[in-house]
Amino acid sequence: MKIEQYTQTQKDKTINILDVLRHLLYHWKWFALSILVFGAYYYYQYAKSPFIYRSYETIIIKTPLNTPRTARISRTSEAYSSISVASEILQLKSKELMRQTVTRIGAEMSYTVRAGLRRKELYKESPVRVIVPQAKPEDSFSFTVTLLGNKDIILTNWSRGEGIGEIRAVLDKPVNTPVGQVIIQSTEGFGKIYMDQEIKVEKYALESMVNYFVSALSITQMEEEASLLQIVAEDTNPTRATELIAEMVNVYNEVALQDKNQIGINTANFIKNRLAIIEQELGSVESSIEDLRTQNQGMDVARVGEAYFEDTRLYQSERTKVETDINLAQMMRGYLADGSKKNELIPNNTGLVDASVESQINDYNTTLLRRNRLIEGSSDANPVVQDLDRALGAMRGNIGRAVDNTIDGLNIKARNMKKEEYAARGKAMQVPQKQRVMLSVERQQKVKEELYLYLLNKREENAINQAMTEDNIRIIDPAIVSTVPIAPSKIRKIGLGMGIGFILPAIIILTFSILDTKVRRRQDVEDAIDVPLLGEIPLVKTKRSNQGDILVNNTGRDALTEAFRILRTNISFMSREGKQPRVISLTSFIPGVGKTFTSLNLSDTLSFLGKKIAVVDLDLRKGTLSKRVGIKEGTGVSHYLSDVNVTLDDIIHRNLRIENVDYVPIGSEAPNPVELLLSKRLDQLITDLKERYDYIIIDGVPMGIVADATVIDRISDLTLFVIRAGKMDKRQLPELQKIYEEKRLSNLALILNGLKLGQSGYGYGYGYGYGHGYGYGNEESRNILARFTRSIGDVFGRKRK
Repeated sequence: MKIEQYTQTQKDKTINILDVLRHLLYHWKWFALSILVFGAYYYYQYAKSPFIYRSYETIIIKTPLNTPRTARISRTSEAYSSISVASEILQLKSKELMRQTVTRIGAEMSYTVRAGLRRKELYKESPVRVIVPQAKPEDSFSFTVTLLGNKDIILTNWSRGEGIGEIRAVLDKPVNTPVGQVIIQSTEGFGKIYMDQEIKVEKYALESMVNYFVSALSITQMEEEASLLQIVAEDTNPTRATELIAEMVNVYNEVALQDKNQIGINTANFIKNRLAIIEQELGSVESSIEDLRTQNQGMDVARVGEAYFEDTRLYQSERTKVETDINLAQMMRGYLADGSKKNELIPNNTGLVDASVESQINDYNTTLLRRNRLIEGSSDANPVVQDLDRALGAMRGNIGRAVDNTIDGLNIKARNMKKEEYAARGKAMQVPQKQRVMLSVERQQKVKEELYLYLLNKREENAINQAMTEDNIRIIDPAIVSTVPIAPSKIRKIGLGMGIGFILPAIIILTFSILDTKVRRRQDVEDAIDVPLLGEIPLVKTKRSNQGDILVNNTGRDALTEAFRILRTNISFMSREGKQPRVISLTSFIPGVGKTFTSLNLSDTLSFLGKKIAVVDLDLRKGTLSKRVGIKEGTGVSHYLSDVNVTLDDIIHRNLRIENVDYVPIGSEAPNPVELLLSKRLDQLITDLKERYDYIIIDGVPMGIVADATVIDRISDLTLFVIRAGKMDKRQLPELQKIYEEKRLSNLALILNGLKLGQSGYGYGYGYGYGHGYGYGNEESRNILARFTRSIGDVFGRKRK
């Protein structure tokens, strides 16, 4: 229950800022040392840190809103409309862009010289330029160049190759080194200013420099709706920072132009390929037209159709005529075959046979007429007639065979005419199909021609656009080389060191204070328990005087004397039933908390009022008080309690220093202290002492170790429980509260001993510290003491209620 109350009390505590500040001020020496150390360290860091310079450049991203219309004459320029400022910023901060920029300006090679504690980046001010032909982008190394004059140089401090010493070389001539073949060239900055001075040359890996410059680069949009960007670069050399920004913008524009030109090139190649294909297709179509026209003999399809129909009619007419001739020839054949007309003339000049047949017919008819005339003058038996008959028969057979041949020829001719007629008719029937094919081919030719002309036009437009391609970025305010570094700042650097020097010990001290569970100040006690706290005894570091532990003085103004005066005053408020406490015993939980010291100085402080004081040592086991006052031998309490023949006068030892203070030592160490303290002789001793003395101070034993303190409690009017600051654990306070509530010790009150002056924000006396000039003769001091005395009375009155 008490533990829970203690815990709750701890939670309800509030923090007083002034108390915290006073507590920290108590450790001012640690703050001074920490501030001095950290301030010096950060000044050293400032002195060795290279200066950082900042360069600015303002650019504008070209968009349709800020690009003149004359720059957008074709559809390819409409790419401006898709530009996003955010994406442009990301592209500008890309590693690939920075990689090309660093390579172009040679920023992966660093030239530095010592300027005080810090190193200075020379960049293009370097008197030499180092070329390592075999170096790869990922390589990193360093060495030192020292100029000797007359183009002689020394190369030392190689980062590669252990045990490599000096290497002498000549400017502009290659030399073999641990990093490969190296050529040292002189620059415009070559001169006497850097003679005999070590120039450190460092080759960084390309990626590490890219990461460094990307982290040192910032790009911000100046206005939310504007396409204006501000590029800021920070570097150890202002010229390099300026050139980095300028070159980065150039590289960006070149890449953008390459992209646009690549689009134009790709477009030109596409148009070229398409033109080649269309030319081939157009040639094929024109060849088809040529073939069709060749087939039509160069005539139009419609006229060819009319010609085909004319030929059909002609072939039909010719075939009809031939068929007529065939019929006539067949009639002639029939006439010749008719035997009854053997002696008749054969018809001639019919036009049905050729001239040879007609000649034969004429010969036949002539011979037949002779025969007939001969017969008229003679008979058939006439030999001449018979010869003529035989000749006529042969001639008739020949004419018949000739007519047969004519008929066969006419049949062949008729068949051919019929074929030609059918062929002409077929061609005439194919004219619509050919006309359709011709129209289709002509339509293809027209489409191919239009597409061909369109591509030719686009080829010209693409060529014009390639010639008129512009940069994506235009510089508004170019970067200017800065001469004033932005970092490191001496004030900020030293201020940071001093701030850390102040904060670090404050954190450590406050952390230790939070983790500290020891009772170290008055508030630790008052926040945890309700037991009255009568006084705080400051820690005294002065050496003991010839009077032992007695350090108070009747006329003293020191903090210890004033503390015991306050304790003396507060004891008067601990009266019970209207009676002032006369028997005051001192106890504690553990030994070594200052009970004997408090007893001796309290007794002297009470004697300053003219009171008679008896200091009794009831620590029968150790007798610390007796040893402190130098009474190691002689009759004491143990003798008085164990022997009835020993009188009070036998055990009282006079104080030769102060007249009103006497001591009662233990005598000899008793083997049975509890039994002795339980005897009635102890009560008799206290009774007798009360008759002679105003106050009896009893130096007791720790109650947490032996039972003597509880036994002694029956004779006490006031029990002062001594707490040593820094020794008692706060977790023991609830037990002390329990003792107080259960009244196991009579009229219990507390004394906080060993309090360091000014510690924990209280100084000495819980807000009423004692300083120079404080004493009873000081009016302000008397007023403070009076107010404090009244407040103590109010507190005690409230606690008793």
